[in-house]
Amino acid sequence: MIRSIYTRVVLTFLASVIGGTIIALFVATWVFEDKLKENMRIPLLHFGQDIVKIYETFPLREANSFVSGMKQLDSYYIRIFDEAGKFQSYGLNGHKPVPVTMEEIKKVLAGEVYQPHNRNTSALLLGLQLRTEDGTKAMFVETLNPPSVTARRNLILNFLLYSLIAGSLLILVAAMFLVRPIKKLTKATRRIAAGDFNVELNIKQTGELGTLARSFEEMMHDLQQLEQMRKEFVSNVSHEVQSPLTSISGYAIALKRVDLAEQERNRYLDIIIAEAERMSKMSDSLLKLSLLESQSQQLRLITFNLDEQIRRVIVAIQPQWSARNISFDLDLKPIILLADYDLLSQVWTNLLGNSIKFSKDNSVINVSLKQDINNVTVRITDTGIGISLEDQQRIFERFFKADRSHSRKYGGSGMGLAIVKQIVTLHKGDIRVESEPGQGTTIVVTLPIIAPTE
Repeated sequence: MIRSIYTRVVLTFLASVIGGTIIALFVATWVFEDKLKENMRIPLLHFGQDIVKIYETFPLREANSFVSGMKQLDSYYIRIFDEAGKFQSYGLNGHKPVPVTMEEIKKVLAGEVYQPHNRNTSALLLGLQLRTEDGTKAMFVETLNPPSVTARRNLILNFLLYSLIAGSLLILVAAMFLVRPIKKLTKATRRIAAGDFNVELNIKQTGELGTLARSFEEMMHDLQQLEQMRKEFVSNVSHEVQSPLTSISGYAIALKRVDLAEQERNRYLDIIIAEAERMSKMSDSLLKLSLLESQSQQLRLITFNLDEQIRRVIVAIQPQWSARNISFDLDLKPIILLADYDLLSQVWTNLLGNSIKFSKDNSVINVSLKQDINNVTVRITDTGIGISLEDQQRIFERFFKADRSHSRKYGGSGMGLAIVKQIVTLHKGDIRVESEPGQGTTIVVTLPIIAPTE
């Protein structure tokens, strides 16, 4: 099996050119000879009629002598048959004449002009009645292959041969340029497979190969981003897991001290339990996000009042905001939505929880709900620490925390907004952030009125 695409292209072209050349040769030869015969029938007839006039005008001996010395015998071959089938010939020696039957001789002797059109031979044949002193005879004149025909045929053969050679050389060179981008793609693929994403193709071609090169570069860029995200994910998971494990290990060792007071022992146990719960929540969040991203989480679509759902979430998290004297300014118009109730409830819990977490004490959080023809828009605005423009592009990534310096103060693993983003995406919706550092943050969630098909 031929594996090289270069060899395949070359062999395919050569086979096509050779096959086409052979077919063209046969067609051209057939058409050329057919036209040539058609054009030579009239001169053949005129030549035969001239021979008849010679024999009618001159005595037999003089006519035979005149005909035998004619220069046209280089192109014509003459046979004069008597009634018995015996003949006298004039023309080139060694010529293989076209066979003539007695039936054809009798037709010509009877006065019929014999000129067949369908002959499987290169020569043309003409039969005319000839009246001489010795009686009526049948004259058959046939054409010989003229030198011009042979020369033209050789010219056609040479032209086709040179065309084949020149075309083959050109395709060998063209195939090299055709295969070069594919070889670059192959080398780039091997480097990417080895983990090297700093590959420059420099393919300037257009068409299918250019499109393939652009798609390959986009894929390489996406793979590079995925690899970076993978590294960051491993690093973040290791960091988030290592911190509670260190605390659990350290306080567990401390519990082994014999002289430890009961109050201190209970405090250590509470810390161990809290860290274990934090690891459990992080594990649950990872599993939840994995299910959402793999789309194995099927939406349980029901019809419900979205404004009532948001009110219920605010009431459910009352301990978080009442302890800090945070209030809500609600502008919730009655809106009926077809969506997954539990998943959207988690969205509002996470978003409102973040607004409470990063807001100042005694502040106000605004929640509004509006509807147009196709969508419903939820806006949640707080007066918290805000988010920089650079961090706004990444807040929906898993484990990302907008301000690392506040990570211990505010807690959290950075998984909440990633889960929110995936749930909104599953509902064919959109979520965006509007914020400035120190000026608070507005989260805008847009959901379609018509539920997405599963």
